[in-house]
Order: sequence, then C-alpha cells, then structure tokens
Amino acid sequence: MIDDDSLRLRRRGIFYIPFKTSSFAILAAILGIVLVLIFLGIVGVAFKALFPGLGVGGILLLLSSSLLGSYVNIPIHSVKSRRPIIRVRYMNVFGITYQVPTIEYGAGTTLIAVNLGGAVIPTLVSIYSLIRSPSSILLALLATAFVAAVTKLVSRPVLGVGIIAPSLVPPLNAALVATLIGTTNPHIVAYVAGSMGTLIGADILNLRTIPRLGSPIVSIGGAGTFDGVFFSGIMAVILAA
Repeated sequence: MIDDDSLRLRRRGIFYIPFKTSSFAILAAILGIVLVLIFLGIVGVAFKALFPGLGVGGILLLLSSSLLGSYVNIPIHSVKSRRPIIRVRYMNVFGITYQVPTIEYGAGTTLIAVNLGGAVIPTLVSIYSLIRSPSSILLALLATAFVAAVTKLVSRPVLGVGIIAPSLVPPLNAALVATLIGTTNPHIVAYVAGSMGTLIGADILNLRTIPRLGSPIVSIGGAGTFDGVFFSGIMAVILAA
C-alpha cells in the first residue's frame, strides 16, 4: 500500500482535470443540454426510469457529481515503476503557462488511484439500479462481460498517461447488446454494462501494465476511461427514452 512519505508528497496532485480543458468543456456542455431537457420534461421520464426513486433534484445532483467528481482521485496503492517516470511541471512567465516535461530516473513509483466521478459514483449507481431491478442482474453481468472483452481489445496503454479507451466504443456496444438480448430494462443493462465494462476492460484488466507506463499517477475511471463511462449514462437515457 502507499507509504506515508509517498502519500504526503502526492496528496496535492490527486485533484486535477483528467483530460484537456476543451474535452471537459464538451462534456460539461452535453451535461448542460441534458439538464435543460430534464427541466423541459423531455427526458425526465427516461431518467426516472433509469434511476427509480430519485427526484429531479437527486438526478441533477447525481449527474453534476459525476462530472465534477472527475477532478477527485482517491489514492489506494502505489507500485514501483519499471520505466523512468515522466512528469510535467507548469511554469508561468509573463502571464504565459509553459509545460516543462521532466524525467525521473531511478526507483520511481506510480500511484494508483480511483476516480470519484468515473469509478466510485458509477459503481454505486450500478449497484443501486440492479438492486431496484433484480431481474436485470444476470443479463447485466453477461452484457458487462461482453463490453469488458471488447474494451480490453481496443484499449491501449500510453506511456506517461495510462490506459486509453475510445470514448464511444463501450457505450455503443453496451447499447447494442442491451437491445439485442431483449431485456425489459435495456437502459439499466446499458448503463451497467457500459460503465462497469469500461472500468473492467480498460483499467482493471490492464493493471499489470501499470508498472511499464512510466506515469506518476494512474487513475481507475479517470483519464482515458471517464468519457466512456460518462457517455454510457447518456446512451442509457437514450434507450430509456
């Protein structure tokens, strides 16, 4: 597990945007459109079908927490890196910010964290949804296994970054398999398979590659997989509608 010195040194670095600001702005814009549609009542019924028992306020809190939670990474473990650690420092000179990459040779360590918005919240929502719809559990598990297998095939380890998976592959596969298996709750199956399949296929099944990435921090559900999890929720709502 994480030693005290490593945790103290890295604690300041667990709050960061897991992707470029432009990508975050796009996801925020999509969330804004969905929130407007909820207020207009266009997709409100779909969200209530996906998250039974939650009012509009609860749904808004859930969606906003998921996106904002992408900033938060919870340290759980650290491993010795087999490659030099690639770090990026930022220096502001005359109002302009410059990226200064540095390479840390020797016995560097990679911190493994869990992203709040891309892993913790989707996992809790998936468990909640399946508890409310126990008839969907078996089909959701089968669909999750399928999406995880496909995501594992298309995901790629990137040096200095982590595991990257195409944004739309997991949610589209989840929607496809949820529709084909003919369940009465395809939106629940699509959400669980899309979010959990992304986490398992891209991150969990690639844990062995982390020591070879040369990254200072690898976040499960963070950079490279958060957008796939986020779009899985949007796709589930489309199916529910």
